[in-house]
Amino acid sequence: MIDYTKKLNTSREIYPIDDIEISVESDRGRIISTPAFRRLQKRTQVFPLELNAAVRSRLTHSIEVQQNSRYIARTILDKIKKENKIKTYHLEDLENAFISTAEMSSLVHDIGNPPFGHFAELSINDWMKNIGVKCLDKLYENISEKNSNLKQMLVADITNFDGNAQAIRIIKYLQRLNLSYSQTASVLKYTRGAFEKKPESNDKLNYLKKKPGFYYSEKEFVKKVCDALEIKQGCRFPLTYIMEAADDISYLTADIEDAVDKGVFTLDDLYRYINEECKKVNEKYKKDETFLLDLINKYYKKAKEQEEEPYQFNLFLTLTRANLINYLVKYVADVYLQNHQEIFDGSFNKALLDFDKANKYSLAIEVLQNISIKYIYNNREKQALELKGHTILHGLLNCYKPLLELSSCDFKKLVLKQKIDCFVSSRLIGRLSSKHIVAYSKAIEELNSEDKQRYNLLEWYYRARLIIDYVSGMTDDFALDEYKTLTAS
Repeated sequence: MIDYTKKLNTSREIYPIDDIEISVESDRGRIISTPAFRRLQKRTQVFPLELNAAVRSRLTHSIEVQQNSRYIARTILDKIKKENKIKTYHLEDLENAFISTAEMSSLVHDIGNPPFGHFAELSINDWMKNIGVKCLDKLYENISEKNSNLKQMLVADITNFDGNAQAIRIIKYLQRLNLSYSQTASVLKYTRGAFEKKPESNDKLNYLKKKPGFYYSEKEFVKKVCDALEIKQGCRFPLTYIMEAADDISYLTADIEDAVDKGVFTLDDLYRYINEECKKVNEKYKKDETFLLDLINKYYKKAKEQEEEPYQFNLFLTLTRANLINYLVKYVADVYLQNHQEIFDGSFNKALLDFDKANKYSLAIEVLQNISIKYIYNNREKQALELKGHTILHGLLNCYKPLLELSSCDFKKLVLKQKIDCFVSSRLIGRLSSKHIVAYSKAIEELNSEDKQRYNLLEWYYRARLIIDYVSGMTDDFALDEYKTLTAS
């Protein structure tokens, strides 16, 4: 049975708001006002350390995803109205909540992403696996059998940094947004903890668990949210599918537009690439699909005939993007409603755009994705900038490594502003965010100190989280400046 009052309600951790409309507006205001959201304006979308303001940042990308999400949500509701099922699904007083929750999840979906793009996630994990965890091993070599499983779990967790999981951490602890459970659940894109093993291929929810969605530090909070909204273990909040689709749609043309602005290729190059890839994809699936070709031929010709060369690409992409989004939004809305019960339950084990791998929209998506992979993501300039970001992140983490080498007792003294026999650490602690230190301190206060070994393991885990929170929360330019400052370069 589909009853949206079970998913869209006013429940939240503290200071509940009885009115759903006010609750929704409160979530909107909290998200837009948080510093974590504002920092997206200085964080990489595709091209790190970009000076051209026309090229997308995480902020401008998120605004575009927000609009796509709003469009999808409204289209779904319009289709439900045409079927006279608004009351059947108990949506009569929840239309605004449905749209706004989907919209705001898209606006905030990237707040956990680190500087320098997705490559930075790999860089942080590489450092923690090969350098950071060795500090833990050196501090606590002889772990009892009782606590060895805990150590393995914490190591797995701390070496699996992911922007999606970091977003949940920001919402709960680092910014303490106190969003409604509905709004929080909408951001939970993947349902596996970073401390849990990857799913087997025969797991019925393997797609939903393919990446970490939350950390050990937030597992109790996530359980509380899911219990309140009747989300079964491993399942997803229904509106998260809308956010995911809106994000996927946004990527299709946005990265290509940025690549042209960056001079990676020209309009004529793009036209040739699309024709070549359409032919390859048709051969792959033994099809003769012309949907994307018809679209680009129509607008390529119009752009060439009506505009001067500097503006040809703008006209071509504007018309192509608008029409492609329109088609895909209607398609996604149809898939959502065709699989409504599974999506409502959160057990639909794929992205909406991946529902049918062989239809005309999926083939068009594959063509555009292939072009992005071949000519944008593997571009030498982009990869050089990623390597620069990698050097900066590893350099910063190396600078803060002394804090991970301290005993729990010495680090506690530092937090309390007491002196210890490590002058470098005494200077480093002062550079960390006070909000992050408060989050660390609160986590430590809740630990049981009777089992000293367990306490030490968890203390170090939260300390490592503190360092990662600080570095991953930096903007591109701040990370570069901090690296130069600390390495005297």
